[in-house]
Amino acid sequence: MTETDTSEQATSQADEGLMSPSRMTRFWLKQLPYVIVLVLTILGVAYTSVARQPLVGYWQFLAIAMGVVCIGTGWLHDMSPQARFRMMWTQVLHWLAFLVAMRIVLLPEVTRMVSANATGLALLMLLALGTFVAGVHVSWQICVLGIAMALFVPAIAWLQQSALFLLLGVVIIGGIGITFLWSQSGGIGSKAAEKDYFG
Repeated sequence: MTETDTSEQATSQADEGLMSPSRMTRFWLKQLPYVIVLVLTILGVAYTSVARQPLVGYWQFLAIAMGVVCIGTGWLHDMSPQARFRMMWTQVLHWLAFLVAMRIVLLPEVTRMVSANATGLALLMLLALGTFVAGVHVSWQICVLGIAMALFVPAIAWLQQSALFLLLGVVIIGGIGITFLWSQSGGIGSKAAEKDYFG
């Protein structure tokens, strides 16, 4: 075996180790449903923290969408028809139970006892719990998604409590930036005027 043959063999082995563009595309297409649900969760969290109103219908829609994602993921993993059928009905019952729990949180008797912010956080926490538990039975990616959703609950509470401090910090930083830019432009203008005056 010549030196050229061994270097070509090493190069082909290295190329096999890296992901080709088609493999990379397939990988991201498989992750796309999880990314979409995560983006929708972040949008819901952002709206909830700004508007301070519970997105009742939004979280329920997201629970149904998450159920569809779980069934689709499980369908790809389970090969036998019996296993697919069992997984599908397990997920349908699982997500129906969480939708019923969400409706219980929204009963007038319950909503009179808690604030709108607490109702929104409770709905998001139920969605996070449902996602994590479904992931235990279907896929680790769904478990990670459930953990990420659960972490958004204290994040919303923190953002709502410290919104005034965050706004004050933005105003202070903006004021410092404007002062710095103003002093820089004023300094340049005065140096140019001195040059013109003294020649």
